[in-house]
Amino acid sequence: MRLAERVTFGGTGGLDRAAHLRGDASRLAGLAARDGTRILPVWRGKPLVCPEGLGWVAPGHAILAGRNENAVFLGFSDGAAHFAVDLSDWDPDALPDTLGAFADPSEQHHPALPNTHIFAELRREMTRLTPLEAELAATAKALLGWHATHRFCARCGNESDIAQAGWQRNCPACGRHHFPRTDPVVIMLITHGNSVLLGRSPGWPEGMFSLLAGFVEPGETIEAAVRREVAEEAGIAVGPVEYLASQPWPFPASLMIGCRGVATSCDITLDPTELEAARWTSRDDLLAAFAGERSDLLPGRRGAIAHFLLRLWLADRLD
Repeated sequence: MRLAERVTFGGTGGLDRAAHLRGDASRLAGLAARDGTRILPVWRGKPLVCPEGLGWVAPGHAILAGRNENAVFLGFSDGAAHFAVDLSDWDPDALPDTLGAFADPSEQHHPALPNTHIFAELRREMTRLTPLEAELAATAKALLGWHATHRFCARCGNESDIAQAGWQRNCPACGRHHFPRTDPVVIMLITHGNSVLLGRSPGWPEGMFSLLAGFVEPGETIEAAVRREVAEEAGIAVGPVEYLASQPWPFPASLMIGCRGVATSCDITLDPTELEAARWTSRDDLLAAFAGERSDLLPGRRGAIAHFLLRLWLADRLD
């Protein structure tokens, strides 16, 4: 698909990940202290943002004290090195109940930072970031989230050590190397005539519907996963399937594989353990929803691949 890489987190910002430097500790230490280097603080998965975009800080900033050793190297852009640092051990004065929720509107301000700099949920901020900033934020959130949940060796249970500038963990006890995980997820635009299949999960905002999605299982192709998930969740049989676009989705660590398929049946049989509701939606109804004219039908959030694919379908630009 010609427009595939225009999706949010699509990686079109020109980031050079410079993987050959990840094992050069002395070189990276020099880069982390060099003038012009940009460091992104992340608190419990929420990147630092400001009115201009991401809230980068310079090496030596007070907020980084004692944390440089575990900085994650993100790569280069315009000659500048970029790192991310986890600040999750900082405790703000109050913790809202919305932390970790589907939509977290809360903001956290660190006293060592300007008032304009806050930690905010990436889902909320992603559409105003440049392609480069979006790629950097997604990479930082995914890597730091992996370290937070994979501290111990899956083979022997001992605590592992950060290695390769944050792109690996090594177990000192058994020697096992561990690498960041990415879970493949199919998300599919299934059509029948002039209608598209939409569903909603429990806990979503009232009226919100989106494309069906599900994890690819071991030993399964992408096409088979599309057919299986649609059949399991909505009882719909799917014929031809083709790939459209992909999107890194760091919530927490998925690669969304966007596909389209043609339904060979139309009667919905809902699996209530997977979906709260499912419906066939006509182009006219979807256009009205995107125009804000339907209170009972809200499309998925901007920036998500589902929103991206539905807009292109409405505009006949999926080819």
